[in-house]
Amino acid sequence: MKMYLSSYHLGNKPEKLKELVGKENAKVAIILNAADNSDDERRASYVTSQIEALATLGMNSDELDLRNYFDSNQELASALSNYDLVWVVGGNSFLLLRAMKQSGFDKLIVPLVKNDSIVYAGFSAGAVAATPTLHGIELVDDKDTVPEGYSKEVVWTGLHLVGKSIAPHYKSSHAESEAVDEVVKYFLENGMDYWTLSDGQALVVQDTTVTLVG
Repeated sequence: MKMYLSSYHLGNKPEKLKELVGKENAKVAIILNAADNSDDERRASYVTSQIEALATLGMNSDELDLRNYFDSNQELASALSNYDLVWVVGGNSFLLLRAMKQSGFDKLIVPLVKNDSIVYAGFSAGAVAATPTLHGIELVDDKDTVPEGYSKEVVWTGLHLVGKSIAPHYKSSHAESEAVDEVVKYFLENGMDYWTLSDGQALVVQDTTVTLVG
């Protein structure tokens, strides 16, 4: 199992992500559904920026829009088989988990990661999605953001790829950093295990070993 869970974008040690993938010209699926509440122009610009960032690591990427698989989960399984890495970008964590559930990504990705068929990587909401639960994250992300085509049901359960919650943008210059302090307070008050990640930092997961970098 290999994962790279960053607070903000590629972080300060992007070479660690490249090492995890371990191959040249890796094929990357960019999952941008956490930003599905953005307008089309802003969303397109977001995709372009991620493609360009991953290209600096010698990776070839394109968007895998989970909305295209809301009613065709088996087609998503076939699509994922073409990639070495999924790069799950930031935005609204609850919106992202809705997309993962409605597309079947949540059920498909876990065995692929655990048997080393694909590397899971992402930042902010993409990192949060890998945890057991989104409880506490409602203090920073609006759980009721529901664009057209999405279920109104709030998805609280994460992918369980790691065993602790994650608070990104901790003590950082990010606009959400102050709200993240309240998230950490929630974790503490509810006896939850967690990691804090400041912008620039990332968790590198290899099997059962978790290393903080950046």
